[in-house]
Amino acid sequence: MKKLVTEVSGVVEAPAAQVRAALARALLPGVRDVHGRFTVQDAPGHTSTVEVTGSVIAFQGGWWYRGEWSLAPHPSGTLLVHRVYNVARRARWGVGLANRFFAGFAEETRRSFTDTLTRLGADLGTRTRVT
Repeated sequence: MKKLVTEVSGVVEAPAAQVRAALARALLPGVRDVHGRFTVQDAPGHTSTVEVTGSVIAFQGGWWYRGEWSLAPHPSGTLLVHRVYNVARRARWGVGLANRFFAGFAEETRRSFTDTLTRLGADLGTRTRVT
């Protein structure tokens, strides 16, 4: 069961296949085969499970966090959507408390997303915009 915490989206003026490859490079530096399900150490002492399909790259780690990056066709190129979910199986009520009721979380997620979108545009040599 997933509960949406925050969502942000943007457009990359490039085909989805190119955006997916650039996104995989940005999110998973050093990972060569970006398919299926695997684990990565994304911070010292912290491991996340990564799930990759043709249109989604998802990270799940800790007791509550799941971040999904999805790609879809858009008239200007590719729509990139980043959603953060609460996927806690127990003590779900405590997620807000543990995260100070997500004060500033949406803004930080938007800033981080915008930085990633900018990097994708630079990598692909194309324009991007937050929607």
